[in-house]
Amino acid sequence: MKKEVIAYIHSHWDREWYREFEIFRMRLLRVFDNVLDLLQKNKIPCFYFDGQTAALEDYLELRPENKDLILSLIKRKKLFIGPFYCLIDEFLTDKTCFRKNLEIGLKYSLKLGCEDFIGYLPDTFGHSQNVVDILRDYGIDKAIVWRGCGDFPSEFSWCGMDTVQLIRGYFNDTFSSNLSIEKKAQNIKYNLDLIAEKSKDIILLPIGADHLGVPIDIKEQIESINEILKDEYHIKLGSPFEYFKKTENNFKEFCWNNELRDNSKTFVLQGCYSSRLDLKKENVECSYLLDLATRFIKLEKENKYNTLIKYAYKLLLKNQAHDSICGCSTDDVHEENLIRYKKIKQIANTIIDELKFKNNFQEKKIINLSDKSFSGILEFETTQNLDGYEKISYKKGFDKYLLTDTNKIPVTEDYTNIYKYLAKVENLKPKEIEYLIPTDTQSDLKISENYIKNNFINLKIINNKILINKIPFSLVDFIDLGDSYNNGPKINDKGKDFKISGTKIILNTPLRVSLKINFENNWDIIPLTISLDSNSTFLKFEFNWINSQKNHLLEAKFELPSHIKEVFSEDMNILIKRNFDSNYDIRKNLPDQKGIEAKTNTAPMQRGLLIDEKENNIGIITKGLTQYEIFQNNLYIPILRATGVISNPKNPARSTPAGPPIEVKSLQMIGENKAEFYVFFGNENAFNEVLNQVYNYIIL
Repeated sequence: MKKEVIAYIHSHWDREWYREFEIFRMRLLRVFDNVLDLLQKNKIPCFYFDGQTAALEDYLELRPENKDLILSLIKRKKLFIGPFYCLIDEFLTDKTCFRKNLEIGLKYSLKLGCEDFIGYLPDTFGHSQNVVDILRDYGIDKAIVWRGCGDFPSEFSWCGMDTVQLIRGYFNDTFSSNLSIEKKAQNIKYNLDLIAEKSKDIILLPIGADHLGVPIDIKEQIESINEILKDEYHIKLGSPFEYFKKTENNFKEFCWNNELRDNSKTFVLQGCYSSRLDLKKENVECSYLLDLATRFIKLEKENKYNTLIKYAYKLLLKNQAHDSICGCSTDDVHEENLIRYKKIKQIANTIIDELKFKNNFQEKKIINLSDKSFSGILEFETTQNLDGYEKISYKKGFDKYLLTDTNKIPVTEDYTNIYKYLAKVENLKPKEIEYLIPTDTQSDLKISENYIKNNFINLKIINNKILINKIPFSLVDFIDLGDSYNNGPKINDKGKDFKISGTKIILNTPLRVSLKINFENNWDIIPLTISLDSNSTFLKFEFNWINSQKNHLLEAKFELPSHIKEVFSEDMNILIKRNFDSNYDIRKNLPDQKGIEAKTNTAPMQRGLLIDEKENNIGIITKGLTQYEIFQNNLYIPILRATGVISNPKNPARSTPAGPPIEVKSLQMIGENKAEFYVFFGNENAFNEVLNQVYNYIIL
């Protein structure tokens, strides 16, 4: 029986990747100029603009004269845009940013007259189960995906949403090739046969690829191919919406109610969650600061900042596009990412400073902008020499209130000492404003060069080993023959443990103690500062070191009493459970044929994880460390992964390239590196309590 094929024309648009934004934008002008011409001349019935509005916004900034034409095409349902602003990575984006992405993209799309939307996510590296509920919140009831699906049919129900899996991916450039029409028909038939195996009577065929223009004779090519394939297939140019309408009764036969991270059929490229961890750290900090500034604005009802906040979020979302935040682009792209992050922090911090100045926070006021009460130790800075507070450091600079006051400008004499103090806060209720008051000096803290402890945490150094409540902790270094997308482990590499070469007490106050521990191997010294606060249930780990070596993976290792079977980790601000085969060893399962990506025991996380099993109980809250690995009874947290190429054709974990083999110097992470995480013990309630302490919404 001849099958109907609905083909939709698109171009997947990465704003930046193996070429920089402005270079790709100039290509965008040529590609979309041609699309508009084809649409005007009815050479193609419609064009699907990749589910994101950022590319159209980039285009119209340089082609404003085409806006009326675009409005007309959208109105006539010949051009489909949105719903997203950018195609951002789902596992490195919190719920607030994902919602903001939809909010900005939908508002822009609706303003231009588009009314039809799909949760279009074909090239992101796997899919979070939690995005489905967010899509529903914005009235979107269908999705298109590719990576991360297992042996699924084309149409299935994903967490209750009608979803299409692109069996052969979004990438089909056959019509743009130099092949003869007979060879093109042969190629198309090969792909349609594979899609047909997973489809019913109607097949969805994407036509397009990364940054690819539309052949001006696409209509004639399809007519010729239809003639060759007339006994088996008939291709008709249309839209994904037409396909969903014709297959609306097919989606309930197969249901999947979990995340999509299976790499047995498609690459999910999970090593990107430990590539360029400096970007992940900046992303987490900027997400937090923008949320904090937004909460302050809402409390103060200061509408004058709304446009500025939107601008800052757009900068952040551009950085969260998967090829940007995943760290798999050129050095120039990532330098621009870092500049955007700096701008975001400048905006967020200045908004906060202005609102603090308005409310006389120089008088040591404090406000809780979260929805939970807060108790704990906080840091604050002032130019004043204060009694009754623990001074922990100082630096030179200008008073922020002087810099914020528009009636004053700083002069040389105003350049002074800025002191950092610790303050104890007890039961500060949501939206409550108080004055900081000096605290008593009673403490449960104890420290020596071999231990730090309080009533909840006991860290010891015994026989060159660190024990945290009896859990061994160490640093281990592995060879990495991979690239920005995948860790490339070496067969039989057991890793090299760092040795402890010295310890030193660097802070000893009633509110906080800090112990510096130097780890050393044959080439680098890695200083670790571990801090503990009075009555705190968690330890703070801060690494700050100079990396001198290439092609290696440096991980923090926790040895638990028994094999780890399940981990709860944060995804879209929700803890989800993942199960692991703890005996699986990637080094014994590297692929020996093309087209295969090795299964891993690594997984992404956002701000933290929790292992809450009978014999295993530990939690980690991080600031930009976004990947973890399980092997037997060991939990690994990568704090650095150094490689030097976007896609290594000889990556032992992935036998086929995932991108161009462009060498990228900064991917080796040579020079200064930082990593920060927090260790605690307890259940989900403890996780939320520590998260509230680390990511507190306190302004003082």
